[in-house]
Amino acid sequence: MTSKTPHGIQYEGYRPVVMGRNGMVCSGHPLASQAGMQILQKGGNAIDAAIAVGACLNVVEPMMSGIGGDGFIMVYMKDSDELRVINASGKSPMAATREMYLASGIPHKGINSVLVPGLLAGWYEAHKRFGLLPWSQVLDPSIELAECGFPISNILSNAISEDNLLCSFPTSKDIFTRNGTPLQPGEILYQKDLARTFRLISEEGPETFYSGEIGSKIATFSNEQGGILSLQDLRDHQILWQDPISTTYRDYVVYEAPPNSSGHVLLQELNLAETFDIKNMGLNTMESIHMMVEAKKLAFADREAYMADPDFVDIPIDGLLSKEYARERAKQIDPERAAFNVTCGSPWKFQKGLNPPRSIKSVGIPLEDTTCFVVVDRWGNSVSQLQSLQSAFGSSLVARDTGILLNNRMSYWHLGKDHVDVLEPGKRVRHTMNPVMVFKKASNKGRKLVLVCGTPGADTQVQTNFQVISHVLDFGMNVVEAVEAPRWRSLQDGTESNYPHRVPDQLLLERRYSDDIRNALMIKGHEVKVIGDWAATGSEMMIYVDQETGALHGGADPRRDGYAIGW
Repeated sequence: MTSKTPHGIQYEGYRPVVMGRNGMVCSGHPLASQAGMQILQKGGNAIDAAIAVGACLNVVEPMMSGIGGDGFIMVYMKDSDELRVINASGKSPMAATREMYLASGIPHKGINSVLVPGLLAGWYEAHKRFGLLPWSQVLDPSIELAECGFPISNILSNAISEDNLLCSFPTSKDIFTRNGTPLQPGEILYQKDLARTFRLISEEGPETFYSGEIGSKIATFSNEQGGILSLQDLRDHQILWQDPISTTYRDYVVYEAPPNSSGHVLLQELNLAETFDIKNMGLNTMESIHMMVEAKKLAFADREAYMADPDFVDIPIDGLLSKEYARERAKQIDPERAAFNVTCGSPWKFQKGLNPPRSIKSVGIPLEDTTCFVVVDRWGNSVSQLQSLQSAFGSSLVARDTGILLNNRMSYWHLGKDHVDVLEPGKRVRHTMNPVMVFKKASNKGRKLVLVCGTPGADTQVQTNFQVISHVLDFGMNVVEAVEAPRWRSLQDGTESNYPHRVPDQLLLERRYSDDIRNALMIKGHEVKVIGDWAATGSEMMIYVDQETGALHGGADPRRDGYAIGW
């Protein structure tokens, strides 16, 4: 097979695979990728570069993430073969209770949608443990971008225009509009308050954010607006160092973030896919799409029943990830018919220990405003990182003169008192962010890194990762072909994340799928909805490591402003 597109080999590829030997950065904005590459070229490692990228994305992609939000960071250090996850998700404020939200529900915007921002502590602890360059140096690019400004893209301009609260709340409006008119594509966005904040963090570390000047401003702002986030909530925040969870897929080992991340869903999807001959079904055929969508439904039903903060609930993670459990669940997939009202399985019998009662299920609406970036350096170290405000611009509130947009992550909570992920004070909400790394199975020479990847997209994340990993491992796609291929997205009533937890049962298909595939899926009972050619199905970032040549292959999703730079 020969591709008809400029950069495809066997399949479609519209942008070139970016290649290098000394480093690769793929992120959601060209200026952030450039900053990461500059750090690598100055002697920094993947961790230094990742922090520089993350800080710059706070500036140039402000609707997607920032230090007013949270994140998950997966780090691999090649020399020590150490693979860890930094869980930088924040807890609900100690004053937050389900009872206070019952009458009106959890607001999607505004001050009472804010939980403790955890991202900055994650950056700092990752750098403290693994970084090479000074902390101040990795923040320099973001300070310059915020101070000197940059021309905004169509995507950022549209996001500003669509956010009424952002364009009307005084401290937010002053930054993102000109006298109330949203900034247009190509206009310069200046964030001088944010530059001052980053400069203070550069000099004093995260203490200023969690217990000092910046933290006091955030807490005072929250109180002024009638919020419940306190300075003590900020002082009490701690990141978690975690071991990743994993499963095998074909000849590979796939690593994911553990709970409270939804990373287990991707691993369950892969376990289910392994019970079928997906390669024989064919790439993006009706048969393979149907099987993958049905596998997704089973994994999401389990997530809804069992997954929450492990400090508050017992989670049968080994049972959920067992191959025996996957084989049992796979029997529920009807090759001829789409399933609805999918129920959870019984993973506890595949897990040592007692069988705690599962939750009463509840239901969600997906909003997908997060960012992902991946980095590999000259020494073979790598980072897959996601960071988020939850939805576009988070709460839409900039805290006083800090330049910091606060998150709206509280909108992920459930209010049903028997739900496993019910809102409780000081609890970490279930997250959709899930950084991924794939290794060749261990041999006498140890494991070999193959893929570093991830995507934003809320509940879409584990679906998009499922598809692109299969594209590479099952069908031999290069990274650009994999991230640019048409994608599907399954909406499943009873399992989506965002309050008020209602969503139609639909299968969203990008318009690039053929009419024959769409019609065949509808015959199987799928409620198909056609979306744009390059629609809201994530924004995958992917690096492939060629173990024979040492070359790094980078691909960044064109569905947003993604850009890969190699060296």
